[in-house]
Amino acid sequence: MINQSSAPSQTRSFTTVFLIEMWERFGYYGMAALLVLFMIDKIGFADDHANLTWGAFSALVFSAPSIGGWIGDKVLGARRTMIFGALVLAIGYFMLALPIDALGFMYASLGVVVVGNGLFKSNAANLVRRIYEGDDARIDSAFTIYYMAVNIGSTFSMLATPWIKDHWGWHAAFAVCCGGMLLGIANFALMRRTLGRIGSAPDDLPIVWRRFVAVAMGSVAVAAATVFVLQHQAVASACVWAAGLGILGIFGYMLARCERSERAGLAAALILTLQVILFFVFYQQMSTSLTLFALRNVDPVFSIAGVPLFTWSAAQFQALNPIWIMVMSPVLAFAYARLAKGGRDVSVAFKYALGFVVVAIGFFVFGVSGRYAVEGRVSSWFMVAGYGLYSLGELLVSGLGLAMIARYVPARMSGFLMGAFFVATGVSQYLGSVVANVAHVPSGDFDPLRSLPLYTHLFMSLGWLAAGGAVFAIALLPLLARLSRAHDRAGREVVQAGVGMGVEKTV
Repeated sequence: MINQSSAPSQTRSFTTVFLIEMWERFGYYGMAALLVLFMIDKIGFADDHANLTWGAFSALVFSAPSIGGWIGDKVLGARRTMIFGALVLAIGYFMLALPIDALGFMYASLGVVVVGNGLFKSNAANLVRRIYEGDDARIDSAFTIYYMAVNIGSTFSMLATPWIKDHWGWHAAFAVCCGGMLLGIANFALMRRTLGRIGSAPDDLPIVWRRFVAVAMGSVAVAAATVFVLQHQAVASACVWAAGLGILGIFGYMLARCERSERAGLAAALILTLQVILFFVFYQQMSTSLTLFALRNVDPVFSIAGVPLFTWSAAQFQALNPIWIMVMSPVLAFAYARLAKGGRDVSVAFKYALGFVVVAIGFFVFGVSGRYAVEGRVSSWFMVAGYGLYSLGELLVSGLGLAMIARYVPARMSGFLMGAFFVATGVSQYLGSVVANVAHVPSGDFDPLRSLPLYTHLFMSLGWLAAGGAVFAIALLPLLARLSRAHDRAGREVVQAGVGMGVEKTV
């Protein structure tokens, strides 16, 4: 047993995971800012092909943690699996940095990134969940700040990699992504002791090398399968639908096998996960339709009263999302903590509903911007405003998704169901790329007057879809309130039963 006085503090443990997550996201989002444009410019894809390839890739990236979470929980340990994933990611980014523009090599590089993300993502989040285990009042605040780590890393990389690409080329920009991941690994190596014994059960045991070899061989198989899926869009679509059914099957199995006291929490988690699937349809537009809109129909010059301030490339507009999140995350985290301290904590379900409302307004801003276009190009300030609302919605929905799993799911299921949560986001990533193709622009058509109405029509439609999601979320609030009360009541009964058993043993 650890001496509590010598054990690392929650803050120091959290900082260690926060920093490696920040550098990992630096690498991922630096690549994500460029990949659709890279496929169009260097590989020669049409818009719709690039969108669907990105959708299939991101679906696999977000789904792979369902396997990685199980490996972390049962096979290698959460800490070990996370750092193994970070090393694999560095290899994937290094492959993209090599000056090889062959289609097959790009697919192979993306397969390695899928494996690395699968091993890393859910285990990093699970460590945060374990750091604050039993401290429900701080979970929402902790995961909101943790979500800010994503956005610190992505802000700098989304601003840096497009600029580096413009000056030194595509592969130099991908090399920066690899460098960021290596810095994160080095930082973790220096701070690893602050995690103490936080992790899953296998972390406390000597590593079983035959298990490691099995995981490595499985990783190679997953990377090869990724290459196959990316090459065949029909297979990618079938996989997405199978994954969606798999999510329902996982929750159904857990609901059937769980203790009666755990059922209300799992049911609430299922409903909220389905809402997250809808949200990520909107999130996927950042790398697809919104980036292509910025490329073709947004004035790249930021100016005030006709005075130019600075200029951004199309890919850099994606950085508005993490910039806004960094601004708003501390405010929301402070608000959550104050509300919880005063006994007025707002439910996750209400935050989700509010998130859909502001996402709807954000897409209406993007849609309305076309009315003020000059020669087919809209002011960059419309992007600032739209991304601000979109990002607030993301914080309220996606930023609390992991906190929702941490709050409602029993600890023994958390790693696996965090993985299932990521599968859900992966499904919606692909659906989002399909939606983005509503604004398909024919190859070689560079007339902004023809592309503008395609994009603004898509954004107005997405605004109405988000409004429908808000109505649906609001309608479910009473049901989710009942499930949440039942979950809390069951938790109190379990605690009281444990105290009672302790008293009997003492007597």
